[in-house]
Amino acid sequence: MIKEAEASFTEFLEKKSLKLTSQRRTILRQAIEAQGHFSAEKLLELSKKKDKTISKATVYRTLTLLKESNILEEQDFGEGKKVYERSQGRKHHDHLVCIRCGRIIEFENDAIEKLQDREATRQKFHIVYHSLKLFGFCKNCS
Repeated sequence: MIKEAEASFTEFLEKKSLKLTSQRRTILRQAIEAQGHFSAEKLLELSKKKDKTISKATVYRTLTLLKESNILEEQDFGEGKKVYERSQGRKHHDHLVCIRCGRIIEFENDAIEKLQDREATRQKFHIVYHSLKLFGFCKNCS
């Protein structure tokens, strides 16, 4: 997984006349190895454990590049708090977000996907990508 991400990211950076520096490599690896959703602050914390010279600005700049290269996906689950998750090598999924405790539940549902496709066809609309987020209360907060 990491080798594929590094190769993909290196190719993307070369097209932008940029290099895969040791700091970018560290940030990339921490992002790929992170479980589930993570904030920029969490990525900074993880990256600094590997390389104390990595700055907040470097993490934010690298996050932008990782999003542009489609290695990471940015999500906003309300209140303007951005979180990230690996998009490369993962199946598409949707999210249930608890508005009380912030819990995020990932799910896949073929019936919902087919319904979206049928509606797009009916509307003569070509879907390029989508993100479904449902907000409510988890079982612990209901």
